[in-house]
Amino acid sequence: MIDQFCGMPVSSLAVECGGSTLNKVKELVLDNCRSLDGKIVGLSSDFENLEFLSMINVNLLSVSNLPKLNKLRKLELSDNRISGGLEVLAERTPNLTHLNLSGNKIKDINTLEPLKKLPNLHSLDLFNCEVTMLINYRESMFALLPQLTYLDGFDADDQEAPDSDPEADGDGLDDEYDENGEGEEDDDDEEDELDEEVIDDEEEDEDDLEGEEEEDGVDDEEEEDEEDEEDDEGDEDLPQGEKRKRELEDEGEEDPEDEEDEDDD
Repeated sequence: MIDQFCGMPVSSLAVECGGSTLNKVKELVLDNCRSLDGKIVGLSSDFENLEFLSMINVNLLSVSNLPKLNKLRKLELSDNRISGGLEVLAERTPNLTHLNLSGNKIKDINTLEPLKKLPNLHSLDLFNCEVTMLINYRESMFALLPQLTYLDGFDADDQEAPDSDPEADGDGLDDEYDENGEGEEDDDDEEDELDEEVIDDEEEDEDDLEGEEEEDGVDDEEEEDEEDEEDDEGDEDLPQGEKRKRELEDEGEEDPEDEEDEDDD
């Protein structure tokens, strides 16, 4: 269950939740709420089953008013102005496993020494805190807090925490390929199908052209036959001598009678 009261005063929290339901809340998000004088107000030990608490950017100067929360596992306190007083966490949240103090005013490693009393603290984030600029910062922190597994998202061997963003690691792309079967092979199959369709279209176009050529050839032959028949019909109407003369002219020979007339001349 997540109850979120962003933008409202922390002091109104108990009224909004209602006393009878506080012990049912396991996750509480108070990001961007307005703290009173930089302190936590309205949060009580009645949230006895609370496991996750987020108070990002609420202008906190201190966690001194944090109530006893025995079941709290994860605490988000980034983007505040906390500079010390962390011994309260060991007293009020003994089972804390994840603590985010990024963007606070922590300058010295000694300020973090009270966290040694949190035996289950496995992950600590101090991004954008001045302490991270110190020489041998990481080595010093792992030496100070031997129970730590991850500091700022990486272990002592610079291996990233497994709960990091999967998209940043490229896992999201692998999932897309897995969902499609083989990924790139699907694209190859589509290209093969397109090539086959293009070949089929070309073959159909060639068949159409051949059919048209054959039809043109038949039409030309028919036209020539019709012309020959018309010539023959015209010759039948001519006298026998004229017809003979026409045939000889077509064959390139002269009419013998014409030759005799020339000889007489």
